[in-house]
Amino acid sequence: MSYSAIERGQPNTLQYRIFFRGPSGNIISPFHDIPLYSDEKAKICHMVVEIPRWTNAKMEISKDEKLNPIKQDVKKGKLRYVKNIFPHHGYIWNYGALPQTWEDPKHVDKNTSTAGDNDPIDVCEIGHKIHKRGAVIQVKILGSMLLIDEGETDWKIIAIDVTDPLAEKLNDIDDVKKEMPGLLEATYEWFRYYKVPDGKPENKVYEDGKCQDRDFALDVISTTHNQWQELMENPSSSKDVCCTNSSVGRCKDKVSPEATMSLLEQAYPDFFSLSGSPANKRQRTDDRSQPPEDPAPVDSEVDKWYYGVIPL
Repeated sequence: MSYSAIERGQPNTLQYRIFFRGPSGNIISPFHDIPLYSDEKAKICHMVVEIPRWTNAKMEISKDEKLNPIKQDVKKGKLRYVKNIFPHHGYIWNYGALPQTWEDPKHVDKNTSTAGDNDPIDVCEIGHKIHKRGAVIQVKILGSMLLIDEGETDWKIIAIDVTDPLAEKLNDIDDVKKEMPGLLEATYEWFRYYKVPDGKPENKVYEDGKCQDRDFALDVISTTHNQWQELMENPSSSKDVCCTNSSVGRCKDKVSPEATMSLLEQAYPDFFSLSGSPANKRQRTDDRSQPPEDPAPVDSEVDKWYYGVIPL
């Protein structure tokens, strides 16, 4: 199945959003309408790319907005950018999320005795290609690392694009250690220290960054998929998650595929609108004909290197 991204607004601004169009041409939720598995038997998953490798803008699926577009995270009214902690620049993998997963904040993880972070589960895609924001790719699951982020359970799935040249050689976490020496150690360093330049303490990474294997990671994915299913059956159980979708039959917040554009017209009138002519009232603006705006300039601080953050 093919999915396409629709950019609206100016990158590097509070208004910027990335919406998603499904295979049938209708607007969809990347959180709820894209299946977790592209091949369930082989355990090949869909991944929604939020942040391309080497970039700094902290983009994420907006779980509380209608149809969950990607937007840039905001803290104290300012857009968030991760710092460059030498020798790493921005995010060191393609970073994103597995659709139809959710780390339930009411569920206490048996490994850490901490609750979930209320987000879809995160993925670090370690292949060579730099994927675009909003790309939906197929990934092979290889393992997982566990970050305790401000007291919350925050699993990081290690995966690789199935089309990557190394994909055939990588089937479990030990293969990553063999074929890509140093990558898992760098991943541990990154998660432990990336908030330090912002004046925060080091993050706690479970068992000093020890990665769990593929089977363990698949079990984590299955657990968070079940938690998502429970959320869909009872959307009111989380006031922070918008469950509107057009494909999950058992969900009370399901709408028809034809209704999704109307929802966006109401929620984002500056981005989506009906044609003004009564004769053309059913015709909508052609989303694909509008090129994305040029990015707004960012502060030079975003490009600054921070030395000595990671101990030698």
